[in-house]
Amino acid sequence: MAALALRDYQNKILDQLRSGFVAGLRSQVLYAPTGAGKTEMAISLLEATRGKGNKAAMLLDRIILCEQTSQRLDRYAIDHGVLQSGHWRYRPHEKIQICSAQTLERRGSFPGLNLLIVDECHAIRDQTIEFIKNNPSIRVIGLSATPFTKGIGRVYESVVNVITTAKLVEDKVLVPLRVFIAKEINMVGAKKVAGEWSPAETTERGMKITGDIVTEWIKKTHEVFKRPRKTIVFCSGVAHGADLAKKFAEQGYNFIAISYRDEDKFKQDVIKDFGKPDTEIHGLIATDILTKGFDVPDVMIGVSARPFSKSLSSHIQQMGRVMRGNEGKEFAMWLDHSGNYLRFREDWDQIYHEGVAELDDGKEKAKKEPTDKEKSESKCPSCGALWVPTSDICLSCGFVRERKNAVISVPGELQELNTGQTRQNKQEWWGMIRWHIDHAGWSPGRAAHTYKEKFGVFPRGLDNTVMLRPNQDVLNFIDQRLKAYIRSIKRGRK
Repeated sequence: MAALALRDYQNKILDQLRSGFVAGLRSQVLYAPTGAGKTEMAISLLEATRGKGNKAAMLLDRIILCEQTSQRLDRYAIDHGVLQSGHWRYRPHEKIQICSAQTLERRGSFPGLNLLIVDECHAIRDQTIEFIKNNPSIRVIGLSATPFTKGIGRVYESVVNVITTAKLVEDKVLVPLRVFIAKEINMVGAKKVAGEWSPAETTERGMKITGDIVTEWIKKTHEVFKRPRKTIVFCSGVAHGADLAKKFAEQGYNFIAISYRDEDKFKQDVIKDFGKPDTEIHGLIATDILTKGFDVPDVMIGVSARPFSKSLSSHIQQMGRVMRGNEGKEFAMWLDHSGNYLRFREDWDQIYHEGVAELDDGKEKAKKEPTDKEKSESKCPSCGALWVPTSDICLSCGFVRERKNAVISVPGELQELNTGQTRQNKQEWWGMIRWHIDHAGWSPGRAAHTYKEKFGVFPRGLDNTVMLRPNQDVLNFIDQRLKAYIRSIKRGRK
C-alpha cells in the first residue's frame, strides 16, 4: 500500500479547478503533459469528493484502462467499484466508481453523481457528450495532454494550465528527447481521409522501409547506449507491425507487435512482462495502443514510423510515452522515420514551453510539408543537429559552416536534432526588435508586425520584459523592411 502524495504543481492545479467550480464553471479541462501525474490528481479529486459524502466517477474508454485505474486505486487502498459489463468488482454502493464509457453511455444516467472525470477527453465520444449535456447538475473534469480536438471548447468551458513540459524536464520529472531524423516513409501523393493519411496508405508505404527502421535502430542503440535498450515502436498498421517484428527477429531481437486484433488478456500480459526490469522483450510495436494508459518509465527509445498529416495530438502523445522520468534515465532517444517531428516542430516548440492556454479548433490542421531543401538546411552537415539560424557554429559539435550556407546532405542516415533552439532564436529576435522599435520611438505595435514579417506569425508566449541590443542581422532586416515599405508608398503615388 502506498500513500497518495501530490507534488506542489499538482496541488496548484487542483486548487485552480476548485476555484473554477466556485466561480460557476461546470466543466473544465485539466491540461498536463504526459507523465505529469494526471491519474494521481484524478484519484485525489475522487477521494476528496467521497470524503464529503458525495459520489464521483472516472470514465475511461478502454476496458484495459479501467482495470489499470482500479489497480492504481488499490495501490492507495481506496475502496471503489467498477461499472463495466461482467466485472468482478461491481459494487454500486461505493462512492467512487470506475466506469467504461460504453457502460455509462448505455445507462444514460447516474443518479446522485456529483463529479465525473473523463480520461483522455480529447478523444471525444458523441454519447459521452450527450451524457454531459443531459446531466447539467454533474460537475465535469476532462483530463488531457492534448486538448486540441475540434469542438472541445463547446463541451468544456475552460482549461487549467499550470505546468509545462519544459518545466517538468527542468525539474527532472520528465527527460528531454535526443531526436534523430532518418529515412522517411514517402507519403507524396498518398490518399487522405478527413485530412489524415489513410491507414491503408501508411501501412503499404511504411512496409517499404521496414529494413531501414530495423537497421537504424540496431545502429543507434549500440552507438548511444552501447547495447539494446527498451523500445516502443509506433508502426503504420497491423501488417506493418507484424513485418517489423519479423525483421527484428531475423536480426536476433525480441520485438512483439500488438494490435486491436489481439485479445485483451494477451495485451495485458505482454505489457506487464515488458514493464519488468529484467524482461526479455526488447520492444513493443503498435499503432495507437501504447498512446493511452501505457506507463513503463524505463523505456529509453521511441521509434516513430506512422506519419501524421494533421494529428499533432497523436504525435505529442507518442513522444510523451518515452519522456517519463526514471532512476538513472537522463534522456530518451526518438528515431523519426515518419517526418512528424519536423512537420510539427513549430507547434511542439510552443506547447513544450507554454502548454495550452485555451480550448480552440486551430491545432488539428494538415501541416505544410517541409521541402527537401528546408529539411537539409535545418541540420548540421557534420552531426545533423539543428542549426541556430543566427550562428555559423554548430552548438552541438562545433562545426563551422561557410557564410554562403552551403549544406551537405547525408541521405538515409539518422541525423540528430538539437531541440528547443528555434524558440531561443525567436526570443532573441523579439527582444532585439522591441529594443530597436522602443529606442527609435516608433509605435509599439510595429514590433509585432516586424516580427511577423520575419517569422510569418505574430509573437506568441514570448517574454515581453526582455530587450536586447540588436545585432547586425536584426538591424539589416529592419532596414530592408523599412526600405521595402517606402518603395511601396512611392509606387502607390504613381
